[in-house]
Amino acid sequence: MGRKFLIFIPFVLLSFGEVPMKKVKVSNDLTVTIPKDWRPMDDLDFSQRYPSVRAPLAAYTHPERRADFSVNISATHWPDGNLEVASKFFKASLMNMFDRVTFVDEGIREIRGQRFIYFCFESRMNGRRDDLSNREPVMKYSCIQYLIQAERTLVFSFHCDRRDREEWEEVADTMLKGINIK
Repeated sequence: MGRKFLIFIPFVLLSFGEVPMKKVKVSNDLTVTIPKDWRPMDDLDFSQRYPSVRAPLAAYTHPERRADFSVNISATHWPDGNLEVASKFFKASLMNMFDRVTFVDEGIREIRGQRFIYFCFESRMNGRRDDLSNREPVMKYSCIQYLIQAERTLVFSFHCDRRDREEWEEVADTMLKGINIK
């Protein structure tokens, strides 16, 4: 039994290795880091899963659609750059979007000389009793990061099922810290 256990250990350690990442150019001034096997979401896929009046600048998904990452421009502008006030506004907006929100981490952090507002949280959206196909609650783990610039507010969003949080939490953090804006 001792030998079998020693042979098994390297396979277990390899299965928990780092996820290979790649850099993707979203625009002339913006590059993001995503897992190598992720693919761009098409417009139909994005609109079905994240209904919005604004199309994202970019959206990527896991090959089995187990996690998503998108880059968008917010309709909200903060010309004075007051991150503390903006942070309170964005937090209140997130709390109003869902039936229940539990914040895991939040704050303001600097990445490559830029100051970002970020929130990582678990959310619950209750199902509808009158809709047979939509009765179950939707529970997600999300990390959303905002960059306020004079002419725009960029929003970077990561989402996965709440039950998969442990698997994706570190990858999401790597992706959000891998944002590069010139």
